[in-house]
Amino acid sequence: MSVVISRAASSAARKAKRETALLGIAGVVCFLLIAELLPRLGVVNPRFLPPLSAWMESLAQRFQQPEFWGALGDTLITWFVGLAIAMVAGTILGMLLGSVRILRELLTSTIEFLRPIPSVALIPLVVLTLGTGRESTLVLVVYASFWQVLLQVMYGAQDVDPVARDTARSYRFRFFTEARQVIWPTALPYIVTGFRLAASVALILTITGELIIGTPGLGKLISVAQQSGAVASMYGLIFVTGILGVLVNIGARTVERRLLFWHTSVRREANS
Repeated sequence: MSVVISRAASSAARKAKRETALLGIAGVVCFLLIAELLPRLGVVNPRFLPPLSAWMESLAQRFQQPEFWGALGDTLITWFVGLAIAMVAGTILGMLLGSVRILRELLTSTIEFLRPIPSVALIPLVVLTLGTGRESTLVLVVYASFWQVLLQVMYGAQDVDPVARDTARSYRFRFFTEARQVIWPTALPYIVTGFRLAASVALILTITGELIIGTPGLGKLISVAQQSGAVASMYGLIFVTGILGVLVNIGARTVERRLLFWHTSVRREANS
């Protein structure tokens, strides 16, 4: 009897997942149809919002130009380097602050002061000090992504079982041994969550820095297209950045499932 109930529940879960996927696809199709029909029906001025087919035509031309692929590579390099720096710095400092109470209480006020400052507010400062090169955009990316990782790791380190922590200290584990054997397993789900959040934020700030500062990349191409009146090309490039965002999210989810295959939330999702 229990086997029949389990199979029925599994079948219902698979059906619900298929329905969710179909609804998602239907939503994308509706968006594409609206983007194509609104300009053609005269609801919006095609001068300011060309139809989707014009976006795709301009993208097809872009794909044949080395400039596009070079800009895409620049964007991905800036995103990856900034995210990697934020992950390393946020993980190390987060584990340290989450484990040492005095240090955490000492720096909490500073963190709460710096964290709400928008990264874009730093643009004048980084341009004055570093110029318009990749370094300026990297500062924005690292600054925005770092807080996503730091807070998650800090909460994860604080979530360690007090009994396990006291046991490690009774055996006089060194800090690095305690971090590896006790803190790391508990903090890993928080670290992965921080990575998922930081990956999206890093991409947003990468495009923003390229768009405003003029750092080489897709953002700069969007700015040049807008200034030169190539509206269809501009929308096509924006469409590419949206696809990049989706791929980043899918990649982060894949990393989460691979690293946390043992975690109850991932196993529950896989079973459903």
